[in-house]
Amino acid sequence: MERTDHVVIGSGIAGLSYALKAARHARVTVLTKRDRQEANTRYAQGGIAAVWHPADSLDAHEEDTFVAGAGLCDAEAVRITVAEGPDRVRELIELGVEFSRNEEGEYDLGMEGGHSGRRILHAGDITGSEIQRALVSAASNHPNITIHDHLLAVNLITRSSVAGQPVDDDRAIGVYALEEATGIVHRFLGQVVVLATGGFGKVYLYTSNPDVATGDGHAMALRAGARMGNMEFVQFHPTCLYHPHAKSFLISEALRGEGGRLRRADGTAFMQQYHPLKDLAPRDIVARAIDKELKESGDDSVFLDMTHLDRPFVEERFPNIHARCLQLGIDMVEQPIPVVPAAHYACGGVVVDEHGCSSIPGLYAIGEVTCTGLHGANRLASNSLLEACVYAHRAAAHAKTFIEDNDEPEEPATAWNSQNARNPEELVMVTHNWEEIRRLMWNYVGIVRSTKRLIRARARIDLVIQEIHQYYWDFTITRDLIELRNIALVAKCIIESALLRRESRGLHYTLDYPETNEALRKPTILTRADLGL
Repeated sequence: MERTDHVVIGSGIAGLSYALKAARHARVTVLTKRDRQEANTRYAQGGIAAVWHPADSLDAHEEDTFVAGAGLCDAEAVRITVAEGPDRVRELIELGVEFSRNEEGEYDLGMEGGHSGRRILHAGDITGSEIQRALVSAASNHPNITIHDHLLAVNLITRSSVAGQPVDDDRAIGVYALEEATGIVHRFLGQVVVLATGGFGKVYLYTSNPDVATGDGHAMALRAGARMGNMEFVQFHPTCLYHPHAKSFLISEALRGEGGRLRRADGTAFMQQYHPLKDLAPRDIVARAIDKELKESGDDSVFLDMTHLDRPFVEERFPNIHARCLQLGIDMVEQPIPVVPAAHYACGGVVVDEHGCSSIPGLYAIGEVTCTGLHGANRLASNSLLEACVYAHRAAAHAKTFIEDNDEPEEPATAWNSQNARNPEELVMVTHNWEEIRRLMWNYVGIVRSTKRLIRARARIDLVIQEIHQYYWDFTITRDLIELRNIALVAKCIIESALLRRESRGLHYTLDYPETNEALRKPTILTRADLGL
């Protein structure tokens, strides 16, 4: 058992930004399920949106966010994030993040879909990797921060979980975490617990997310009783590289921002048929347009054309994407890039207030695992890294006050209950159910939905959850089993949320209710009781 002040689960931009702020006053323990470098942040290509140029304005950034969010953005969350964003970006620069500059030495501000002007600070096309590098270096060398790699959080420890029933003075006091190498489940106790676990892209068959994105924080919060919001809004990135060896390599939206054009196999551009902004339309519209084109044509992909741009510009602006495409035999300067949509970003998650506080005292959530209200029904490009920085800062400040105002929680007497020996059937079950869930979600709960498909998905996911529950309690837990348990629960929450939204809005498009209904312009909120758990 390890006792600390702050237990942070996740080592991406949200978790490490929080850790560095909290470590100014207290001890911080960071748990990460793989290597500390392996987080969703690392794979963010486009950049971080912030009002930087004198010709830009906070009002313009706010308006762009509201338009993309399709009427569901929380006004206060938008105001906070946009207003505080530039200061948080300056802090990243002070930590050593090197954003790209132009020939005059000024920051090279990129353009992306949904933005009314250039405000995307980026590091070439590997912005997330550069931010991750700087944060990991700073956190790893901080005397008040301890980072444990290869520890997978299993369940939150709350007063209710210790009591085995709901209690009036519920509070998060720690987490159980599996050390995969030994199979030992450790207890980490803290005065506050922070979920910074990223998204759940691996719930879907095709995703731009890394393998770590299995919705662990979403599932743990649900099981602990936290409120979840807007889980039906899953952003599908319009352009992932279509190639058998690409493993869903992301083709950044910044390519379209710099002049890239989407075309059919015969070379015909098509986005003018779907939106006045053409290729710079919001992501949900572009993803649905590509989905429709593929279903009508029967083709495997559409194509993103950069061949009208100069080679030096393309190679300098997108060095990583250019190099990866070349490895696969595609010279993006000479030939269009085959692309398909893929699950990319979760706009819903643990409901939090303006300080990152969840509905469980002592439990904070920051980054993609949350529902702050900023994104509404659809995230504006490159607002995600900004949100993570802003709410990490605010959560760390609030947690300091929370700790000062509350007594240190008592140490629970209960250790982890060891389970039975491994069973060879477990591996087969995990592999089968994992594949089934991801295909089920892609086919029935994807870019375009219907009530019939959702009801069918609900019936099947309920059976899968029952199977997983039996295996989970009968056999020794493994990383694969824990992650399977988590993606099944997240899938259930997405399905139930989608069934409740009887309209089409933002990222949620249903054939049965194709229009937006203003009477339904409110968040979708669920708890474990609503899911029958």
